[in-house]
Amino acid sequence: MNSPVVDEFGTRLRAAGWVSDLLVAGSLATGDYIARVSDLDLVAVVPAPPDPDQIAALHAGFDPALNLGCVYVAEDRLGDLRAEHPTWTHGQLVQRVLSGVTRAELVRHGYPVFGRPPASLLPPMTDDDIREAARAELTGYWAWAARRPWIFRDPALADLALTSMARGRHALAHGSLLTKSAAVESAAAPPWLIAQLRDRRQGRPVSSPRLRTAWLAWRDTRRTVKAAA
Repeated sequence: MNSPVVDEFGTRLRAAGWVSDLLVAGSLATGDYIARVSDLDLVAVVPAPPDPDQIAALHAGFDPALNLGCVYVAEDRLGDLRAEHPTWTHGQLVQRVLSGVTRAELVRHGYPVFGRPPASLLPPMTDDDIREAARAELTGYWAWAARRPWIFRDPALADLALTSMARGRHALAHGSLLTKSAAVESAAAPPWLIAQLRDRRQGRPVSSPRLRTAWLAWRDTRRTVKAAA
């Protein structure tokens, strides 16, 4: 079920006339969405790459705190796993690939706000495909992060690392996706930190010891990345 914000955004994109399909991925697709905590992860399919000013105009006026992000993928590049696409995220336009994990979310759990269902646009994702998608993220961005221990002093990144490592381990072991809420319960962290991660996942403003949490997150990232390589 869509959030009112996604419905409003879908109405805006449909009216613009140059988007053929708007698809829901992320926690909203998997049933793990928590208002004002979760990001809204969307994928727009377009006949041709849009002008950056067109994208900015579509996103103007939406509360940045809603973290509504959207990847704009030209239909003829849907099958290109390495292609970068205009992506609106956290109030700015960047170029990013449509990751294997996002593709898995779309194919296995996603649905259209309007247009065609994701499974008719993207090839199936087998269990081994999901394993490879998880391995790519672990040995890509997270391997880069593991070589920079100081960045884990950012509390948001430390939380993300702990849940991402749990999700990555689950995907490698089972060939399926784990929600962020379930990943909190499987985090490689002591009980006190899991309880604090759970509170923050529910939107409660609980702080954790910054350096201790950073060290635990960095250590878990190093171990998980090494095992995935």
